[in-house]
Amino acid sequence: MRFIRMEELKPGMRLARPIYSNKGVLLYDRAAVIKDSQSIQNIRSFGLIGLFVLEPAEPVPPMTEQDIEFERFQTMMSFEIKDELETILKTHKTKKIQNIVTDIIRAYGNCKEKIDFQQSLRSMEDYVFKHSLNTAILCALITHSMNCTLAEQQDAVTAAVVHDLGKMNVPPEVLYKQNHTQEEQMQISDAETQAYSVLDDAFMSRPNIRRICAQSEKMLIDERRGEVQKELKMSFTARILMTAGVFDRDTAVRLEEPPMSEISVIRRMLQKPSFYDAGVVGGIVNSLSMLFPGVSVELNTGEKALVIAETMDPFRPIILSFSDNSVINMLDSRAYADIEIVDIMKTMDNRYVIDTDTLKRFGFPAEKTVQKMV
Repeated sequence: MRFIRMEELKPGMRLARPIYSNKGVLLYDRAAVIKDSQSIQNIRSFGLIGLFVLEPAEPVPPMTEQDIEFERFQTMMSFEIKDELETILKTHKTKKIQNIVTDIIRAYGNCKEKIDFQQSLRSMEDYVFKHSLNTAILCALITHSMNCTLAEQQDAVTAAVVHDLGKMNVPPEVLYKQNHTQEEQMQISDAETQAYSVLDDAFMSRPNIRRICAQSEKMLIDERRGEVQKELKMSFTARILMTAGVFDRDTAVRLEEPPMSEISVIRRMLQKPSFYDAGVVGGIVNSLSMLFPGVSVELNTGEKALVIAETMDPFRPIILSFSDNSVINMLDSRAYADIEIVDIMKTMDNRYVIDTDTLKRFGFPAEKTVQKMV
């Protein structure tokens, strides 16, 4: 599987991932063959920056029903959020924000199992909308994991949807530069400040939405500047928004730079307790599948290993060492206290299937075939 830009798309190529319309209707399924120039033109009209395609002899990668629904939901809701944010900027009023928030909470605000949080490709043109959606999904997951009230969950998800409203008024070539000049940083700050007045108008009956967004942004600025925080007068919901936003930002699949793995982002957050609440970070850990059977990992010893079973500690699974095929139960502190997982071996898109029947024969608790994306 490889990623190609839209201008590289040619007849005969097979799609590795499905394409949905803004209404969530399946337009092209996995393994669909690009037949001719008309098909290419149709796909280009969707505004995508590129596609994942299969190699000539590559089999179709596995996807669970949950994986497929997540991709459909992301596509559909990104367009919904785009329309709503444009409406708010233009009219200073909301139109369907409550429907958007309700759909996100219904889908991901009451999950009984961990989900596979798949990152979709994003460009400068659609980054704000996809980032807002994923941050909102994470807020729904975290608030559910932490048993927050419905009101807190609704506030967190609503704030996540609109928190980057001001960035829509910043030219993409400025907003997504690696390093900003002082003038460019001022331009971004001014746009965000102006957006707060828009949020005040749009959410007159819910002033906490604007407050959550502003507090979260202030924390991000303080962290970026390296300022030490001792006592933060920050609402708990704002902490959730900030943590969710940073997690999505740093694990996002981007063309200009490689994403960080979920594990490395979580470890970095836990090393900054004055910025990231341990309970909120734990909400992410308890909601997402990260170190599940089939994931290849790097150890602090420099060795590589394969996760073959989860344990009570999500960061200390049972692994199979590639160097000598030995099985290591990382929960055994007496034998393996010094061994830690430092990162996940990860590419932009790498789906696989692991034979859990074999794991069962060797006594490992694998209830179903794992089909994940790492």
